[in-house]
Amino acid sequence: MDNYLPGFLRNNRFLLYPVFYYWYKGKNVGYYMNFKSIAKNISEKEFADAYRNLDCVANDRETDLNTGCKDFMMENIDKEAVSILDVGCGRGYWLNIVSEKTQLEITGCDLYDSVKLKRGNYVKGNIENLPFEDKSFDIVTSHHTIEHVLNPEKAVSELKRVAKKQLMIVTPCQKYFKYTFDLHLNFFPDKESLVSLVNMQDYICKNISGDWVFIGKK
Repeated sequence: MDNYLPGFLRNNRFLLYPVFYYWYKGKNVGYYMNFKSIAKNISEKEFADAYRNLDCVANDRETDLNTGCKDFMMENIDKEAVSILDVGCGRGYWLNIVSEKTQLEITGCDLYDSVKLKRGNYVKGNIENLPFEDKSFDIVTSHHTIEHVLNPEKAVSELKRVAKKQLMIVTPCQKYFKYTFDLHLNFFPDKESLVSLVNMQDYICKNISGDWVFIGKK
């Protein structure tokens, strides 16, 4: 929805409130409108609870991952890889597709206490302090997650640390707005903003249907 509202409306709290009321189903509207300004001052538990307890229109959709991004990643999966970790796996949409189309050993990681996957393991963890050893997984993926984190540099560093062969990141191509519907804290309006953050030498980065897809090789 962020990309469909005119600029004069995007940063106007008064005019946006009815739209946020709809988006958040009338629950904790003020809290989520102000989330960007308070996120750095709340505890790690409060931050995690904000997502665990979130009830909004976005939760009604199966995934944030568009078809073009999904297909592009599937086409570029390292053919010699044995294992894959998805950080910020949500309800397991991407990993369930991977489980159907590959024989990769699957692990999901997110802030939820538990996630039921069709196949593989789930481990509760924070992207900024992943509970895995260095180079634990051949492929590490993270979709629509780094735009939400408090410390994107630390988050990406952790993704790179646990990846052995390949790193795949998907994030919206979006300019900064004061009020955002999906609790975005970080913005990547151009390719360089993402490429410089990830800082890998061998990579592909392209815009597919409004989302950046970054695939780096180690």
